[in-house]
Amino acid sequence: MIQSKAEKTFYVINNIFLLICAVVAVYPLIYVLSASLSDPTSVAMGSIRLLPKGLNLNSYKEVINYNDGAIWVAYANTFYYVIVGTAVSLILTIFTAYPLSKKRLRGGTIITFLVAFTMWFNAGMIPTYLNYRDFHLVDTRTSILLHGAIVSFYVFMMKTFFQSIPDSLEEAAKIDGAGDIYIMLHIYLPLSASCIITIILYYLVSRWNAYLWSSILLNTESKIPLQVLLKKLVVDANWNAETAGIDSVKDYNAETLVYATMVVSIVPMLILYPFLQKYFIKGVMIGAIKG
Repeated sequence: MIQSKAEKTFYVINNIFLLICAVVAVYPLIYVLSASLSDPTSVAMGSIRLLPKGLNLNSYKEVINYNDGAIWVAYANTFYYVIVGTAVSLILTIFTAYPLSKKRLRGGTIITFLVAFTMWFNAGMIPTYLNYRDFHLVDTRTSILLHGAIVSFYVFMMKTFFQSIPDSLEEAAKIDGAGDIYIMLHIYLPLSASCIITIILYYLVSRWNAYLWSSILLNTESKIPLQVLLKKLVVDANWNAETAGIDSVKDYNAETLVYATMVVSIVPMLILYPFLQKYFIKGVMIGAIKG
């Protein structure tokens, strides 16, 4: 196909624009990595632009050795919260979205409104914490698994995807004697793989980055996830910098330690995302369109 001059100009401008967007998005990641690997003096002087200067791994050693290797316990806790929590969230989302996608559900309109209502209003931090306290869930792993276990937006995303599947498939299965659970598990879910993987990715990222309620609900250090531990490490580093003059130490300083903690916290997601990207894009596009 021969492109016109206007089309060629458009593609050139579009590619340049996308290249600029890519640079703007990627450069902060490169800078953080370079600063975490650089000599603390170079970082403090602001001389880091792209590549590391004076390779120094002491910040990573400090992160790994912090509090007798507590980071490995925090990593294990995070993987537990992410894997088990995502499984709980996915099951709840599917079992909520599937019946709501059926017009025959009695009171479906009211239930849908109530689910949507939670997207606009919530109980607030204090009433939510009091609920956890009254159910004796404070400082328990269960509280982390239950908090944010279902997100209304993902329910509607899944519901829209289910509605895009032809009703004739369900009707044919019912003629053969299949029940609703069988139809959902053996017909709808296999056809919804891209949307499901997209929702899994959403839940994975949100649970991996969960910090606020983990820091509020958990008091025992052996139960805290990675994000809470890294925040504590950064606070301790800044405290040491102010009280003990740690910035004058050549091995590492509070600033390079912050960059090292950033890298440690995002590496697993950076490794996982490329493998799920194609499902993520496909799920978003298909789940947003009915028909």
